[in-house]
Amino acid sequence: MAKTMKKQPLKSAKWSGRFAQGIDPRALAYTQSVSFDRRLYRYDIVGSLVHAKMLRKVGILKAEDYKKIARGLNAILQDIEAGRFEFQEAYEDVHLNIEKALIAKIGPAGGRLHTARSRNDQVALDVRLYCRDHVRQLHAAVVDLEKVFLKKAREFLGVTIPGYTHLQRAQPVLFSHHLMAYVEMFERDRTRLEDAYRRLNLMPLGSGALAGTTFPLDREFVAKELGFAGVTRNSLDAVSDRDFAVEIAAAGSLLMVHLSRLSEELILWSTTEFDFIKLPESFCTGSSMMPQKMNPDVPELVRGKTGRVVGHLTGLLMLIKGLPLAYNKDLQEDKEAIFDLFDTLVPTVRIVAAMMSGARPNVAKTEKAASDGFLMATDLADWLVRHGVDFRTSHEITAKIVRSALEKGKDLKELTLNELKTFSPKFTPDVFRALETKAGVNHRKVTGGTAQANVAREIKSVEARLKNASL
Repeated sequence: MAKTMKKQPLKSAKWSGRFAQGIDPRALAYTQSVSFDRRLYRYDIVGSLVHAKMLRKVGILKAEDYKKIARGLNAILQDIEAGRFEFQEAYEDVHLNIEKALIAKIGPAGGRLHTARSRNDQVALDVRLYCRDHVRQLHAAVVDLEKVFLKKAREFLGVTIPGYTHLQRAQPVLFSHHLMAYVEMFERDRTRLEDAYRRLNLMPLGSGALAGTTFPLDREFVAKELGFAGVTRNSLDAVSDRDFAVEIAAAGSLLMVHLSRLSEELILWSTTEFDFIKLPESFCTGSSMMPQKMNPDVPELVRGKTGRVVGHLTGLLMLIKGLPLAYNKDLQEDKEAIFDLFDTLVPTVRIVAAMMSGARPNVAKTEKAASDGFLMATDLADWLVRHGVDFRTSHEITAKIVRSALEKGKDLKELTLNELKTFSPKFTPDVFRALETKAGVNHRKVTGGTAQANVAREIKSVEARLKNASL
């Protein structure tokens, strides 16, 4: 890692000939960004290397100067990564720190690097390069998370659990169907990232401060060298656009909301009251006072960190909401939000995947809970409909049967045929087949239903999609 930032005397802060004296140290401390934007150093150097290569290609840089610049920038990169480089607050940001170091290292040739470039389009490039790399990492982590869920769904394909509405037991579903509901969410998250990536992957360098440049640049060459799909089409927008950061934050916020919903269920399900799932002990913690405790700290932290990510989305939206064109210093405030977004999102997705790899349903407990006879009440009403009773009437009959069973201390499966016939003469002995849990699950063959054949087909379908899922 690079050394701690070095604070310079006031006189060192005067780097523009426009000013007669250096910046007030209080203003410098307030406006500097190198304390955090130095994380962009690699992207800044890579962008500068390609910019210099393009300047040489179009004849703006002499071969000798280009070679000096390339050697100097690579040497600075090595110094930073070896921890030998001292970032100086007096030079305000990562861009000027590297430029000053380059000039000090190679002389006047270093001053030619900034030809046809502004810090406005330079930072726009650096941030896009940073986001592009980290969106790829996040996307890959989401793909891996989906694969964990698919593997788990396949492993426990026939296991039933109670499905809930209003946190009340409603109808039995497959545990795998429940897992695949989250896979659907993650699929939307994954494709949102892919969609955001398309708009992110455009190259802004060459836009200058706001109006472009008078030099005959080859922007398409720079874009190709840096792996961008194309170039931005309006210089005013290019230097002030942070929509891509907002889109990433929005996609990341939804992803975290989905993980938070999952975490809430894992927290509930791992309680003694539910006991539906066993989380791996290596992802839980004990109590400093109560020796029997095993706390689900990982899902609790995921739930807590969700607010952090959503907060960054709100902050970025508020950052840009009142900005006139083009670049404004306000945009310096995007960096810390962007950095923390990825610092939170990528590890969170990875740790949830690792935790879920070792999680297992308590099959005996979930299947017992899913066999609660009242979960089959809808199936009983549907049976009457298939035997000629309109649904509203069958619903009323079934509700009365449930109330009677409750008063007798029985569940639906324990009622006799004669007891059922007191509510409707339509009942015949085959009604009891409709009250079997697994049969009821597998009757739901409609597209998107919980039938085992459906779930197996969906697992296979998502597996096929993920084979080519990459950025």
